[in-house]
Amino acid sequence: MAHEVMRGMVAAFGEAGRLPEAADMVLEMRSHGLPLCVETANWVLRVGLETGSFVYARKVFDGMTRAGVSPMNRGFGALVVVCCREGKVEEVDALLAAMWRYGFSLDNATCTVVVRSLCEKGRFKDVSEFFRRMLETGTPPNVVNYTAWIDGLCKRRYVKQAFHVLEEMVGRGLKPNVYTHTTLIDGLCKIGWTERAFRLFLKLIKSSSYKPNVHTYTVMIGGYCREGKLARAEMLLVRMVEQGLKPNTNTYTTLIGGHCKGGSFDRAFELMNKMKQEGFLPNIYTYNAVIDGFCKKGKIQEAYKVLRMATSQGLKFDKITYTILITEHCKQGHITYALDLFDRMVENGCCPDIEAYTSLISTYCQQRQMEESQKFFDKCLMIGLLPTKQTYTSMIAGYCKVGRSTLALRVFERMVQNGCFADSITYGALISGLCKESRLEEAKALYEGMLDKRLVPCEVTRVTLTFEYCRREKTSIAVSVLDRLDKRQQVHTVDVVVRKLSALGDVDAASLFLKKVLDEDYAVDHATYTGFINSCYENNRYALASEMSEKFSKKISSFKEKR
Repeated sequence: MAHEVMRGMVAAFGEAGRLPEAADMVLEMRSHGLPLCVETANWVLRVGLETGSFVYARKVFDGMTRAGVSPMNRGFGALVVVCCREGKVEEVDALLAAMWRYGFSLDNATCTVVVRSLCEKGRFKDVSEFFRRMLETGTPPNVVNYTAWIDGLCKRRYVKQAFHVLEEMVGRGLKPNVYTHTTLIDGLCKIGWTERAFRLFLKLIKSSSYKPNVHTYTVMIGGYCREGKLARAEMLLVRMVEQGLKPNTNTYTTLIGGHCKGGSFDRAFELMNKMKQEGFLPNIYTYNAVIDGFCKKGKIQEAYKVLRMATSQGLKFDKITYTILITEHCKQGHITYALDLFDRMVENGCCPDIEAYTSLISTYCQQRQMEESQKFFDKCLMIGLLPTKQTYTSMIAGYCKVGRSTLALRVFERMVQNGCFADSITYGALISGLCKESRLEEAKALYEGMLDKRLVPCEVTRVTLTFEYCRREKTSIAVSVLDRLDKRQQVHTVDVVVRKLSALGDVDAASLFLKKVLDEDYAVDHATYTGFINSCYENNRYALASEMSEKFSKKISSFKEKR
């Protein structure tokens, strides 16, 4: 009876917005001789979650576990869902561990929420472990669970891994559905493999089980729009109508965005009128597509005109609108305007995303204002945003520009620790920075590291490292930089390095590079060779000029014989 009264009081407190008092009351009643029972505690838990008072629901949950009262399976599941929605993945880990200790399991729908949450944080290995746990607890992953995992991988552009997951899914006897295929098509389009995506799309068309839906067509249209193949995108629009599918706002917005990126603004506005005629009102995403198109063409005043059209329709700026404008102002060097938009964005309740932060960080780095860029970098970490490859690379390049390669290395180490894969641009910026500060051994180690990862160093990186070793009279090491490059890369690097060395009169070092490529039967650019010979004459190195001329002539004869 006492517990029934207490549950009624909890409900009343919850409706009055006084759940903290209800939670305290339930937990304190133990000291007055009323034990905490399962039904009452779970009742408080449910009321807390239903009224959105997660903090107090969690307080009750912790009190239950300390008192040895087992939360019900539904209570666990509800808490897990709320934690996932709020991005509190660490709390999800703790809840799942507690669930498994009590011998509970989640249903497949809740598991999907967990999978999406883990994927959003980039914790794909943990998804694999979570699936293993699902099997152990008697809830085998279903098609929806696998599709959520595949979707998470595709959104991060890990499409090859997504297909491995597909193989695992099929191996367990599960058949992919239209949503699985659509996710994979979207992933393939995102990494530029549009024709492969189209082959999968055709396979879906020919399938007797599943047919492409509006979303599938929209994704495929988006793939062609990204590649500028607007005629094919328009053809798909016609085809989907022929199949009895009605394009929606998202479909039109995708095609409008494609035309705007291609500069076909007249066609974009025609499509906007057409969608209105068909009963679909352009939303803020539609206007964002046009605004983005104008910004990409550097027409920011036209973008603001479109923005005024959107606001006249009662639409409000969203996070994407602000980010587009911030990014464009940053590109044009208008940091003051960008900061003003950033502040307005925060004031209007739009949380800036990592792209907005990266635009500001990149601009400050280009302007060598590293204190400001570090401030924004620290801020985005503090609020839980994950820096992207571009964010890290901007910081690394910025510190290298101002001669602070030690700090650049720290950023690089953090990048690696956080699982963000550096590309050749990141490595190139850091190698160049280290070379400028005469830290050649560290630069060489990074260079070898990027080759080990099968990254291709750009010409600037190759030439910078090679030339810096030459400047310090370490020509043999400089030549060894070329050893792991392919023929084309070696020849291009030698051409540039020999020209630079010849211009400085260092013909001895230049001759070593020429001998290397000639000994390997690689052709030397005639202008490079001529510049070298002229430098030999200017520096009275007639014997070297004669030796290399003879070697060069023999190679030309050899090439002619082989032909």
